[in-house]
Amino acid sequence: MKKEPKRKIDLLIIHCSATPEDTKLTEQDLEAIHRMRGADGAGYHFYIRKNGDIKSMRPVGEIGAHTKGFNEHSIGICYEGGLDNKGNPKDTRTEWQKHSLRVLVKTLLLDYPEARVCGHRDLTGMESKETNLFTAENESFAKTCPSFDVRSDMNYIPDSYHYPYSGNRAAYMAMA
Repeated sequence: MKKEPKRKIDLLIIHCSATPEDTKLTEQDLEAIHRMRGADGAGYHFYIRKNGDIKSMRPVGEIGAHTKGFNEHSIGICYEGGLDNKGNPKDTRTEWQKHSLRVLVKTLLLDYPEARVCGHRDLTGMESKETNLFTAENESFAKTCPSFDVRSDMNYIPDSYHYPYSGNRAAYMAMA
């Protein structure tokens, strides 16, 4: 049997589910929300629950639906949470989520050493106004997702693996 070629991945994009810290959002709930918005399932490849469980949401070989304009060459990783109890952006990751994110990103970088890591907010302004996940009323949330600074928080990843051209897609694309 002929094996399909691996998809070219040059970005690992970190997201949050934009749910309050006191709210439970299962992987089934997440998939249902995405289907209601017209997607063919969850747009992310991986979902990290509050207890640290990593859920595979779609095959890595399949194009995601998480960051318009970047889906073809990226892997989307989402953690459960991202808002305080009043609906304001907040890093709500548990220690288990932080650990699981660290393990997942390091593992993916072994498979995709040319990939760079960034938060969804690092790409905001470079995607079209009509994103895959955010409606007009909460579009501004995309500017804060994943509710933490990926570059400074994930300092265990060498600088060469961070997305270096925040806000400048042309410079990034020229580098690819």
